[in-house]
Amino acid sequence: MNRLAYLLVPVLLGLAGCTAAAEPDRPAAPAARPERPSPFDDCAALTTAPASAAATPAGKAGDRLPELTLSCFTGGTPVAMRDVKGPAVVNVWASWCLPCRKELPAFQRLHERAAGRFQVIGVNTRDSRGAAQSFGEDFGVRFPMLFDQGDAFERGLRRNAFPLTVLVGSDGRIRHIEATGALDDARLAELVHTYLGVDVAA
Repeated sequence: MNRLAYLLVPVLLGLAGCTAAAEPDRPAAPAARPERPSPFDDCAALTTAPASAAATPAGKAGDRLPELTLSCFTGGTPVAMRDVKGPAVVNVWASWCLPCRKELPAFQRLHERAAGRFQVIGVNTRDSRGAAQSFGEDFGVRFPMLFDQGDAFERGLRRNAFPLTVLVGSDGRIRHIEATGALDDARLAELVHTYLGVDVAA
């Protein structure tokens, strides 16, 4: 009997050791998840005239941009729309708007072809920051983006349409508002040539 007990003791100790070793340590508290950086460009330059801005063609000047201030996706100082320097192409969009999603890559290509002659600016409205950020990340949209939590910019323009594109002259006055649906590269090039006097044909 003593011999049997002597043989069982190492086995029991081994089992106890395995059980103790198998018990997981308490999980460490999860590290704070860093906030994702904005995919969009900074807005600081929006109130500075483009370096090689073209003179806007002569024509009847319209209203100025609405008198309101919007936050920038990258943070920093909010942007007063009246201080935005033209020439500029302002695109109003939301991630849930299918025509907006279709045309935004064309606005990114327009931004790349602008070459300092005019600015391309986005105004994300009636949307969530997370959804807009995900769209920018997924589709490579990089131009400066302002965030309008409600629809103050649209109301200031007395418009209620998606998508909405506003062409602003070098004098800061609205030259044209386009609300005919999703725009492609050719239509954007036509609008920029007609209302801003810049040739961006691909």
